[in-house]
This record gives sequence, C-alpha cells and structure tokens, in this order.
Amino acid sequence: MGLTKTELFTQEQNAIADIAKVLGHPARVAILQYLLKVNTCICGDIVEEVGLAQPTISRHLKELKSIGLIVGNIEGTSICYCVNPEVYHNIKIMFNQMFSQPLPQDGCC
Repeated sequence: MGLTKTELFTQEQNAIADIAKVLGHPARVAILQYLLKVNTCICGDIVEEVGLAQPTISRHLKELKSIGLIVGNIEGTSICYCVNPEVYHNIKIMFNQMFSQPLPQDGCC
C-alpha cells in the first residue's frame, strides 16, 4: 500500500484522523466508556468489563495511550488507567468544532 500524504493536510486534520483511527475499534470505545464511568481502574477490571483477553486489552490500551487519551500509573503489581482530562477536553473541542459547522440550507447533491 502506498504512503499517505499527510503533509497535504493541516495539523488539526491529521490529529482528528489519528484520533478517529484509534477510536475506530469498538473495544477501544468500550474501554474509554468504562474508564469514563468508573474514573479509574486496574486492567483486570477492564478485562472483566469488556470480555476480551488480557493481551488484547493491553494492545487496545496501548493504542489509547498512544494519543494521550488515557494514562496509566503503576500501583503495586497492577497498572491503574484513567482518562487524561486535558487530552479528553481537547479532543472534545476538536470534534465539537468540526461537527458544529452548519450544513448547506439547500441540501446536497
């Protein structure tokens, strides 16, 4: 597959696309929703809640961490994850701005 030409797009367009790519898997959406609901948890709780194997959950957590949306802190032998409030807020603003654009009054096509 050819390389994408990300340099043709703005930094914001690339950021939104990166976020959408990470959130493009239902397991990651479920993990994020769970973290928002409980505010913090250990990885074992996520496995029980989402119903996927520990290695699979770890891969999805890694993807969410790659965009800074979640952070993990080591507590004993476990890692507690939570939503990064600053990144969450910035993502919310980006998507709200994009989807608050008015649609044409005369329809489309």
